[in-house]
Amino acid sequence: MPVITEGLNLGDLLKYEAPNLYSRDQATVIAGQNLLLGTVVGAETATSKLKTLDPTATDGTELAAGVLALDVDATLIDRDDAILVARHAIVSDTALTWPAGITPTQKATAIAQLKSLGILVRKGV
Repeated sequence: MPVITEGLNLGDLLKYEAPNLYSRDQATVIAGQNLLLGTVVGAETATSKLKTLDPTATDGTELAAGVLALDVDATLIDRDDAILVARHAIVSDTALTWPAGITPTQKATAIAQLKSLGILVRKGV
């Protein structure tokens, strides 16, 4: 019998959010990316569009702006239907997707930035 593996879902990521969708924003993801649920993202200062967090950037994406609540395939075009956990929420650390090569210090900085937005990262939940 084949093994079936279930991917992450919103319940794996989001442990608490404020009522009436207060925690969520609709946002645009810049073309050229295929991002998974739980991806920590930054927003370009010039356009307010989302990209994967890049701690070494200087365009605004070095600052954590939130966490994606859905997979977003923006491989070919900008996608304006992304759902962003932007404030007042609790997320599980095991469901977060970080950029390749991020250092522990950079990750701690991003977690502090999320906390300043009211997004708490909890371990093992």
